[in-house]
Amino acid sequence: MRLLLQARSNPLAWWWSFLSAVSFANIVSWVWLYGALRKQPGGPLAGGAGLEAMLLLCAAYVFGCAFRSVLPRADVQRICLFDTWLSSVFVGRSVATVAEICFAVQWAIMLRQLGSLADADTALNAAWIIVVLIVVAECFSWYAVLTTNYLFNAIENSLWAAAFFLVGIALVRLLPEFDDPARWVIACALLGIAAYLAFVVILDVPMYLSRWREALGRGRKYLHPLDGLRDVRKRWIVTHNVADWKGEIAWMSLYFSAAVWGSLALCVMYANIGDVLIAPR
Repeated sequence: MRLLLQARSNPLAWWWSFLSAVSFANIVSWVWLYGALRKQPGGPLAGGAGLEAMLLLCAAYVFGCAFRSVLPRADVQRICLFDTWLSSVFVGRSVATVAEICFAVQWAIMLRQLGSLADADTALNAAWIIVVLIVVAECFSWYAVLTTNYLFNAIENSLWAAAFFLVGIALVRLLPEFDDPARWVIACALLGIAAYLAFVVILDVPMYLSRWREALGRGRKYLHPLDGLRDVRKRWIVTHNVADWKGEIAWMSLYFSAAVWGSLALCVMYANIGDVLIAPR
């Protein structure tokens, strides 16, 4: 870590500092929210076990993303910034799996509440489908990591896009059911989802497909999953070469900032359902 911090001319040092600072701010925000929202008076929809669950799910995502920000790694390449067993792909991918499923469950809980208020089957059905899609996406992610086959990363991210496309459909269905300010909140969520889908379709999935085609052209042989399991537990390559991280910087920067803010925002929305969102037309 000292070597990275001393290399002030290395953009990776500034990038890591940015990720660490954002993660610290996100943790502080969660701690503040946890204290503020648990004390917030409200009706039965605004508190109780539901809000506690949302905050704990958010904690898993916030702290999981913070861990991945402080110890960045690229799974298939087996590269990391710091030489520690915590940088192993097995540890990092395990943390990511738990965090991402918790994020999906957050969205499912939110859609179920909104769907119940508006009596919208579209939102209720989407709530459980997105969790299934994300669990399947995590399986493809693990397979990509174990075999080092980027094609399955492309499938994984396509499933994430499909899940949030369903979330978008559900929110469009809910939009006319509520008055302001709930409508503005839903509209902002739709804008965020649209930006995410554009990023995945235009940049993210094509990047993984390009890497897959390049590997095919080189005649790359993929690992057997069992060999890959041993590999992810024992092998990590420390590199401070910007070129090695070029394809990871953009998505990691957005993911560990904007996506985490979305998780925090879901807690605020859930806590205020009784006060703000329960205004169907």
